[in-house]
Amino acid sequence: MKQMRSLTTGEIADYCGVNLRTVIRWIEKGHLPAYKLPGRGNNRVRLIDFLSFIDRHGMPLPEALHGYGNRVLVVEDDRRMAESIARLLRASGYEVRVALDGFQAGDTLRAFLPALMILDLRMPGLDGFQVLDYVRQDSELARLKILALSSLPDERLQQAVAAGADDALSKPFEAAELIRRIEALLPNRSLPLAARADQALAHEPPVGDEPSLQPAHAKA
Repeated sequence: MKQMRSLTTGEIADYCGVNLRTVIRWIEKGHLPAYKLPGRGNNRVRLIDFLSFIDRHGMPLPEALHGYGNRVLVVEDDRRMAESIARLLRASGYEVRVALDGFQAGDTLRAFLPALMILDLRMPGLDGFQVLDYVRQDSELARLKILALSSLPDERLQQAVAAGADDALSKPFEAAELIRRIEALLPNRSLPLAARADQALAHEPPVGDEPSLQPAHAKA
C-alpha cells in the first residue's frame, strides 16, 4: 500500500461519508488538526492526525486505510525472539516492522504509523518503561495500542499497565495467546486477516518446540 502522509479535506469527506463542509467544521472547531500549504488556502490533514481523530470518535477505519489498522511494531532487543514474533504475525496477515531497541522504536513509530506496538520491558539503554512513558506523553501517538512483554515478575507487568500499556503478557507465552491478545486490541482488522491467523496457528508448533518464542536469556 502506498505510504500516505497527508490527506485533503475532500479525501476525508469521502472516507467518512460526509460532505466537505462537515470536515471544514471539524477543522474550524479544533476537532481535526489541519495545516495550509504555503501560498495556498487548501487545508491538509496529516494521516496520523486523521487516524487519531477517527479512533477518538469511534469511527470505523476507512477501507482504503485498512492496512494501517494491521500494522504492528515489535520492539524487542532479543533478535531471535523479535524475528519469531514477526514471522508469526506476518503469517497471520499483519504488516510488521522490528525495532531492536528503544531508540530505534522512536524513529520507527512516526515513519511506520503502527496500530499496535509489542514492547519488551527489559532492554538495554532506553528500556520499555521509558518508551512507554515517551509514547503516552505524546498526543500524536494517543491511538497506539501497546502490548507489553516481559519475563519480569507479574507486579512489574501490572506497573506497565498502570503506566499506559493496554495489556501485558508474560514470557514465555503460547503463540495462540499472543494472537488472541493482539486481536482483542485490534478488533477492527479485516475478516480475511482473521482467517489467515487461524491458518497460521494451525501450523504453529507448541511453544516448547519453538525455543525462539521463549526468552534467549533470563531478564530479571
